[in-house]
Amino acid sequence: MTDFSGITAVVTGGAQGIGRAIADRLAADSADVIVGDLRDPGDLGDRQRWVELDVTSEVSTVAFAAEVDDSLGVVVNNAGIMFEASITDQTVEQWDMAMAVNLRGPWLMTKALLPQLQAGGGGSVVNVGSIEGIGSNPQHTAYAASKGGVHGLTAAMAVDLGPMGIRCNAVAPGWIDTALNREYIDRLPNRDQAVAELAVLHPVGHIGDPADVASTVAFLASTDARFVSGQVVVVDGARTTMLSLPPSLAPKT
Repeated sequence: MTDFSGITAVVTGGAQGIGRAIADRLAADSADVIVGDLRDPGDLGDRQRWVELDVTSEVSTVAFAAEVDDSLGVVVNNAGIMFEASITDQTVEQWDMAMAVNLRGPWLMTKALLPQLQAGGGGSVVNVGSIEGIGSNPQHTAYAASKGGVHGLTAAMAVDLGPMGIRCNAVAPGWIDTALNREYIDRLPNRDQAVAELAVLHPVGHIGDPADVASTVAFLASTDARFVSGQVVVVDGARTTMLSLPPSLAPKT
């Protein structure tokens, strides 16, 4: 377990899914967690509180920052959206919204919270990217482009903010067993086959849990990672590491 006693942590998009797991993990590690989200999570733990936040709005991010004191030491930019549309059917409004939430959001939040991070002597920013910032699934042009941008933003922030004592890293989750992903799988007519095929894609033999991402974020945010900055840590059970083979060449099990 890492120890964030006396440190305030901000987690955007922390009302559900991976963001909620990150907020819960940091609180369990003694951080005072501020969850920024458009939705009120409603059932946060003792060390957590919700502040309404629209990461696409500079007005909202500045107002949110006014709720944060100089004990801030960790910022986790997790808020994100995804939609499926071919590039021919995709609208400018959809593209702009993906970029506003997924890419402008981390930039705006980090910018707004810089005074508190500096006042506290530095800290850690962890952006939530994706393996789709490295590759892409079909019909995900906006999502993949925005997450690739998050990875690039992370590197640039690490260079610019390092002299201020602020480390910047990103995590790139693969397929994670969130409620939204489970609902998607459960709607499929071949659900059991889909679950089995997803497991085969991962050399570790199973898909990920939100807690897997949260524990990686906790490490990157901690002093144990004091010399780690500018990195994108892939959390995908080696899915993107395994080269594909045609069925005729795949090892028989």
